[in-house]
Amino acid sequence: MALDPDLTALRPLGGFFALRTLPDGARAPGQLLTEVYGTTAPGVQHDALDARVTLVGDRLRVTEPRVRASIAQQGLAARLWSPALACAVLYGEVLDLGPLHWDPAASAPDDLWLTAVRPLPGDADTLADTVLRAHLAPLADTLRDRYGIAAGLLWGNAASALVGAARQLVQWARANDRTDVAERTAALMDALFARSPLHGTGVRAGTAFRRRSCCLYYRVPGGGVCGDCCFTRAPGSSPRAASG
Repeated sequence: MALDPDLTALRPLGGFFALRTLPDGARAPGQLLTEVYGTTAPGVQHDALDARVTLVGDRLRVTEPRVRASIAQQGLAARLWSPALACAVLYGEVLDLGPLHWDPAASAPDDLWLTAVRPLPGDADTLADTVLRAHLAPLADTLRDRYGIAAGLLWGNAASALVGAARQLVQWARANDRTDVAERTAALMDALFARSPLHGTGVRAGTAFRRRSCCLYYRVPGGGVCGDCCFTRAPGSSPRAASG
């Protein structure tokens, strides 16, 4: 099945997998996502990423810049992986995310907009180029420079986001008797996790994953450790407090 202009196959998967598309000549909300990374020009692209980090932090009532940035990055990684992986699995083609626009103040599915639907080969190498190298690598570089976040944490976030997207795809496949979708998802996951920088981010078996880093969510007021965290309880907490 070839990519269609409205990406209709993504809609049954939920809002986190959806991408808004625009007719030719229409202006997208926000700005071109690839222009967000790496710049420090005040009042231009620099503000978009910082605005998202601030928005996420305010919603979670967390003040630590590293925690704000980590959780914001993991959310954006999930929004990139979900439609990209789903297109590769359902259409057999990778979606070119170059013309992707981002509205940092919006939530899924209204945060990402495509100004053109362009198909690329549906293999793991192309998927890695499209998501990891074109988006997540420069995003990680920018966040390390601005917020001092460790590279291992950011790539653990990226790996966790990918596994989460794959898990939802597999669940949908089982519910809809689509063994081909589950098998294709598994094959792409194996190929992606064999590559740097995802290789070594954790221990994975299918869509079960235990990462070797922590996203710092336990430092959010009322937060705890995530299901794939390297910690079994929040650092500094007692076993009784963690179990109770």
